[in-house]
Amino acid sequence: MDREQLKRIVEAALLAADRPLSLDRLLGLFPEPERPSRELLRALLAELAEACAGRGVELKEVASGWRYQVRRELAPWVGRLFEERPPRYSRALLETLALIAYRQPITRAEIEEVRGVAVSSHIIRTLLEREWIRVVGHKEVPGRPALYGTTRQFLDHFGLRSLGELPPLAELVDPPPEAAGALPPEEGSKAPEDGEEKRSGPGATLH
Repeated sequence: MDREQLKRIVEAALLAADRPLSLDRLLGLFPEPERPSRELLRALLAELAEACAGRGVELKEVASGWRYQVRRELAPWVGRLFEERPPRYSRALLETLALIAYRQPITRAEIEEVRGVAVSSHIIRTLLEREWIRVVGHKEVPGRPALYGTTRQFLDHFGLRSLGELPPLAELVDPPPEAAGALPPEEGSKAPEDGEEKRSGPGATLH
């Protein structure tokens, strides 16, 4: 099988897939005699990515693998294809997610200590249901509270390959208007803004 045929197969698979495809998953498309090397496959992916220059889509590597996606700057126009516009992220949810992402593993009590307000169960449940966070263990203190960390799905959603690519906190807390995939507002989300009960003691809100 020649190089161009391999590239067409890889491109077609990426377009047909409903999730990112890893190198191993792509290699698994080929029977052993026709299977390209990992080095060749990476080169083909780089060529496909380069071919997207100047187009409305890009080939991007995220934590779970490679995927074609609409360029972020075009999201306001493409979003009009969908009848339901997703609500904006609530500040309370973003602050909770940011603390988990940047300080993981972290307990709910530690999040509340930093934010100065109680974290509603709805926020934690929503993040767990979205599979953006997971329980990674339990802290060895009385009550053994759950320790939370982010997931591969979290990285995929924000177009990241690893936690090392996380943007500054300000960008995560105040995403641009065209940011896709907004979450529904949590119950009672007006704060002082968020409707969350103020906790006593020191605490700082992320900005």
